[in-house]
Amino acid sequence: MIKFLDLQRINARFNDELSLSMQKVMESGHFILGDCVSAFEKQFAAYCGTNYCIGTASGLDALTLILKGYIQLGRLNKGDEIIVPANTFYATVLSVIQADLKPILVEPQEDTLNISPEKVKVLISSKTKAIIAVQLYGQLADMNTLKVLADTHDLLLIEDAAQAHGAEDDTGNRAGNLSDAAAFSFYPSKNLGALGDGGAITTSDSDLDAILRSIRNYGSDKKYKYQFLGLNSRLDELQAAFLSVKLKYLDTDNTKRRAFAKLYLDKINNSKVTLPNYNVSKSHVYYVFALRVADRVEFMNHLKQDGIETHIHYPIAPHQQKSLSEFNHLHLPITESIHNSIVSIPLSPVMTESEIQQVIDIVNTY
Repeated sequence: MIKFLDLQRINARFNDELSLSMQKVMESGHFILGDCVSAFEKQFAAYCGTNYCIGTASGLDALTLILKGYIQLGRLNKGDEIIVPANTFYATVLSVIQADLKPILVEPQEDTLNISPEKVKVLISSKTKAIIAVQLYGQLADMNTLKVLADTHDLLLIEDAAQAHGAEDDTGNRAGNLSDAAAFSFYPSKNLGALGDGGAITTSDSDLDAILRSIRNYGSDKKYKYQFLGLNSRLDELQAAFLSVKLKYLDTDNTKRRAFAKLYLDKINNSKVTLPNYNVSKSHVYYVFALRVADRVEFMNHLKQDGIETHIHYPIAPHQQKSLSEFNHLHLPITESIHNSIVSIPLSPVMTESEIQQVIDIVNTY
């Protein structure tokens, strides 16, 4: 069996360092917003190239907090329209709604599956106040064009970088440093994954940084004094210690992911399988390797019969979810086609070339 993602095998490489980190946290007796969180925040800000990093309880909270922070700063007002990719994980849209803002769903570029600047431009109105760019599957969106649009129309540009830890543009700037503020998830499956939930915000805006540190901690800047209606959304001290260990190996792991992705791109040759317009530059870190297949169920069963696990990112488009009934009337053909045909095949830094070749052979025999 080739697992879709073997987390035991991924984390086993760090057993000694993770155990030592856990012991140090336990001995410190400081489990909430302690030295480990402070250290990781500095490390991750330096890694992304920003002035600040604010640890949060999850990626969803990170994105929601950015929006709530801008409301407190007066850059956004409740009810403002935020342009969001239609083909994204549900949480991206949910964050906008949780911040009492209005998501405006935009179709993606069909080749890259990322947000389309051309379609964004058409949707900008006097009510539009921000664009959220999702770096889907680990591939950077066209951030340069989006930034020009944002600057031209005085809009905030925000990254949902939950899947793009370490992705770089052609000038060497990393995800997290390509916008006004960025949200990351450290869900265990991510390229930089914790051993539980966790998230972070990166920004170089000192005002936003100060407000977010308060909002994530109930809205308090001093114990038992509350300036804002905040949340309890703090990165756990133990998870921060684990993330500091794993951050040291992120670039090496991303290099392996790109090498394996290149093998897939070079060697998968099947007319029934559509390879997205991926590249093997540093702008893609291959959180997942997603194909498109007309008969997804048949394809997945074919791989399963030969011991290869697959996954779907994501089977139901946000606008078709029951909880988002106000959007159910929308017809978004590109998004719907993607969500009906997308399949992710195994790719991780602990796989071997032999395992990658085995996946290629089975895909090619479909």
